Amino acid sequence: NTPIGRDGKLAKPRQLHNTHWGLVCPAETPEGQACGLVKNLSLMCYVSVGSPSEPLIEFMINRGMEVVEEYEPLRYPHATKIFVNGVWVGVHQDPKHLVSQVLDTRRKSYLQYEVSLVREIRDQEFKIFSDAGRVMRPVFTVQQEDDPETGIEKGHLVLTKDLVNKLAKEQAEPPEDPNEKIGWEGLIRAGAVEYLDAEEEETSMICMTPEDLELYRLQKAGVALEDDQGDDLNRRLKTKTNPTTHMYTHCEIHPSMILGICASIIPFPDHNQVCT
Repeated sequence: NTPIGRDGKLAKPRQLHNTHWGLVCPAETPEGQACGLVKNLSLMCYVSVGSPSEPLIEFMINRGMEVVEEYEPLRYPHATKIFVNGVWVGVHQDPKHLVSQVLDTRRKSYLQYEVSLVREIRDQEFKIFSDAGRVMRPVFTVQQEDDPETGIEKGHLVLTKDLVNKLAKEQAEPPEDPNEKIGWEGLIRAGAVEYLDAEEEETSMICMTPEDLELYRLQKAGVALEDDQGDDLNRRLKTKTNPTTHMYTHCEIHPSMILGICASIIPFPDHNQVCT
């Protein structure tokens, strides 16, 4: 519920904000005065329950973070400020290295998956959120550097066919020991799926489908892509890849995940009434 009076005829508070796409359903809302003010979560939405921030601060101090009480602005004028849940806790000289280390610990599940990491390069700030009540959604992660351990190349999904086959086998023949089960938690532990909140989503580059990610990789490799329209009238319309895109950090699980429960069970919601 949006805390605003139902009597007003204002349109702006009733419209879905750009940062809410993927987190709040754009279609499922009541008619009448409460239209747009009563919202429903999207299908894979999750609300954070919160986790303690002290171990995280300790972790960063051990990796070169200077606490704010000892910070000398004249000595380090270009240091990046580090905020944890809105509180300035310290500064760091090499933010790129620190962010990659903290991100790596989250992807390896040493850190809670619901912790949000936001690096604002322009403002020279690194913001971490571990508080409760943040709306988050899962997306596939894209490998940023070649990984010799797993063999996953840069620009590919961390979710491999091997992992998908294991999940399919597990679905057909569930293991007797529950500890051997991979499941959704296993995908998070493997770093294949990551939860983003609205703040972290602002600093991420999200591809719409794995197919679009493949086209982007081919384009970056200099492979000439054929613009084959074909004769199929029911083919999916593909958006042309943006040549100025530097890299993708994540990929959508499925575009239909922007919808809520009620909107997602409507057949052909993007067609007119003849189809439904």
